Amino acid sequence: MKTPSPFRPLNICVLTVSDTRGLAEDTSGEALVTLLQDAGHQLYDRKIVKDDVYAMRAVVSNWIADSEAHVVLITGGTGFYSRDSTPEAISPLLDKHIDGFGELFRQISYNEIGTSTIQSRALAGLANKTLVFCLPGSTGACKTAWNGIIQEQLDSRHRPCNFVSMLLGPLQG
Repeated sequence: MKTPSPFRPLNICVLTVSDTRGLAEDTSGEALVTLLQDAGHQLYDRKIVKDDVYAMRAVVSNWIADSEAHVVLITGGTGFYSRDSTPEAISPLLDKHIDGFGELFRQISYNEIGTSTIQSRALAGLANKTLVFCLPGSTGACKTAWNGIIQEQLDSRHRPCNFVSMLLGPLQG
């Protein structure tokens, strides 16, 4: 009988993209912090930036270059308003896109918000062995993404596959 894999905590960064929110008003960022910590992961860093392509790229590029940062969760800027530019800012940084993330997120969201889910440009990808998830700015959408997709994919015990060994390397022993 195969021994189950142990849980392997990850260092996760949270970035909130907002022209109006500070830490006190950042309910979606706070929800992500609570969810990741409740799952046993570590908050590695947390920032808020204006919805500006270059400000986002600067923060995320630094995290991608940091070998201790395993995952980046970005909330906000994924809609269709003129200032929503998270996908445009982050897509060029990704080595590989995880197409299934956006597709699955919209499928799950459809059960909650109906056809309004087509306005979500949620996306994910891998950059320099760092996972990056771009989520809508609503607290509900962040919880949907975490509970419905991200949590299992960041859990080394989840089968048949997860992203943990890709991020941390195979378990030694």
